[in-house]
Amino acid sequence: MPSPGDARSGADALHTARERERAGRIPQAIDGYEAAIVAAERAGDAIVLAEALRRLAILRRHRDESAQARELCLRSYGVARGIGHDVLAAEALNTMGGLDLANGSLEEAAQTFLRALELGGSSRQLRARVQQNLGIVANIQGELNEALARYERSLAAYRDCGDEHGCAIAYHNLGMVSADRGRLDAADCYFQESRALAERVGDVYLHALCLVNHGEVDVGRQRFEDARQKAELALALLDQLGARGAKADAYRVIGMVYRDTGRHALAESRLRSAIELAAGAGSVLNEAEASRELALLYQAMGRNQEALRMLSAAHRLFHQLDARVDLVHVDGKVAALEGTYLAVIRAWGQSIESSDGFTFGHCERVARNAAAVGGILGLDEHAQRTLLLGAYLHDVGMVRVPHEILHKAGPLTRAEREVVEMHPIWGIELLADVEFPWDLKPVIRSHHERYDGSGYPDHLVAEAIPLGAQIVGILDVYDALTTARAHQPTVDRDQALERITQCRSWWSERVFEAFLRAVTQSPREEGSRADALTWSHSGPPRGGRPAER
Repeated sequence: MPSPGDARSGADALHTARERERAGRIPQAIDGYEAAIVAAERAGDAIVLAEALRRLAILRRHRDESAQARELCLRSYGVARGIGHDVLAAEALNTMGGLDLANGSLEEAAQTFLRALELGGSSRQLRARVQQNLGIVANIQGELNEALARYERSLAAYRDCGDEHGCAIAYHNLGMVSADRGRLDAADCYFQESRALAERVGDVYLHALCLVNHGEVDVGRQRFEDARQKAELALALLDQLGARGAKADAYRVIGMVYRDTGRHALAESRLRSAIELAAGAGSVLNEAEASRELALLYQAMGRNQEALRMLSAAHRLFHQLDARVDLVHVDGKVAALEGTYLAVIRAWGQSIESSDGFTFGHCERVARNAAAVGGILGLDEHAQRTLLLGAYLHDVGMVRVPHEILHKAGPLTRAEREVVEMHPIWGIELLADVEFPWDLKPVIRSHHERYDGSGYPDHLVAEAIPLGAQIVGILDVYDALTTARAHQPTVDRDQALERITQCRSWWSERVFEAFLRAVTQSPREEGSRADALTWSHSGPPRGGRPAER
């Protein structure tokens, strides 16, 4: 028969484990919860047992031990239901909803949270936590207004309960959604509140997260030294917890500070450390975001091929987020990254042209008109993006053509023409080790091919020439005719169309007709179609910290 001492020892072990958890002593907290489980089973104390099982599940989840965490939650739920304790059972469901989030099962998570709300709705604290978790689901789905409303509802409920730790989590999540919406002043205030409360209640992990995310807001506000200090302090706290994924985020913020203040060698070192830490921890989101920031560093340093390689790596990683414990709006992340992709490619194309006053703006015009032709042909979104980016990079190989040939005032000799005709191959060589998410290389290699086989470099015939290459090719000719060059005078639009019509055998009928429609239709606002493909550069929404307590 269990003694009163057994019951006290179970409750005492639970209390001690909770204190260890709040202090960031996670291995000791796990030991404490396991001891509480043993003592509660011996004493037949179902309430302590259900709570110890659930809290241990939370720590197992933080350690990416999802199978063990789910088993512990199910045991906790079963114990609580066995004694008719609806609130404890609802707490177990709330934690299981967090596991569903970790697996990327948003609909299951939402349903689990709603079941918890229905079962344990008499508890104001539970209602506060479930509202917060439903806010995270909304945030991941990109429903920012819904997320904001649920976070605010959760904060109000926590205040009513006098639950400072719950308030700290709610403030943190409000800070994240505010930052994602560009409301940096509001985010700054929310993170300050969350950090102060987390420090007061002893939640080391939340304290560190606040520092990292607040530091990123500081970077956005150009308060670089504040950002660096916050990230360095976060690293010291995260070292106590062994949280490598979160440490990667801190290194990323430090790298951003060094990049934006011109200390490129230090920035590269910190961002590479972030990537290595994230990869080692299996944190795909942190690895992807650090890769994106390193790409922007390489762009600032003029290392454009390396920038594109890192963006391609980040793109692959972002597409792995669907079933991960990343709590982000994946479509928003991908859209923002693709906006960065376009910016880097566009800037590179402009930098190549900037040394030549005659061709400056050529790729921009070809890209804009290519978007118009692609729209007339009814290309899907992926094909449109391929076409636009291929247009920006179609002449990248020109960087290897000698300056004296590019700027020669008269006609080119046969030997000089042969040099110029190497530029599609040189472009492919420059980009050989970049694995683009779009099939750009055929556009670059084949934009001088001709439908009748008279083009170069491969003398392709008819539909062997990629459609995107045909579109860029005809617009390349049109822009060359209508823009002054060193070796030829400019002609007006009608003369250019007349000359291109004389050579209509160079392109397929549908490309030629779509080209005519694009350049002869009524004037459009500058860049109207291209702007539609200039994807958002703003940061996409993230999730938040689940409320499991």
